[in-house]
Amino acid sequence: METRKLGTELIVSALGLGCMGMSGTYGKFDDRESISTIDQAVDWGVTFFDTADAYGSGHNEELLGKALKGKRDRVIIATKFGLGKVGGILQPGQGIPVSGSPAYVKSACEASLRRLNVDVID
Repeated sequence: METRKLGTELIVSALGLGCMGMSGTYGKFDDRESISTIDQAVDWGVTFFDTADAYGSGHNEELLGKALKGKRDRVIIATKFGLGKVGGILQPGQGIPVSGSPAYVKSACEASLRRLNVDVID
């Protein structure tokens, strides 16, 4: 698998796996099938995995954490935050609240680390 340099230190596979669709964004989801897909991607040399706390209201990060357990030394994990929630659910058509306050950034990162079951987000 070809690689690419991100920034000054990260080396990732040229092909990454965006995991948003594995948590109901596009319809029904199946955790076993998603984990199998992630496993196959790792076996094929994919090292870059992208998620966000908003995908499935945290489910996607939990799924990725479970799928990559024991493989952490071989992968790079990217996650995003910043979209606020109203009543726990993103409200389409009503404008999505956005937050970048220091307190929110800290709490979002801590929650993502916990859901991903990792010590660091790459």
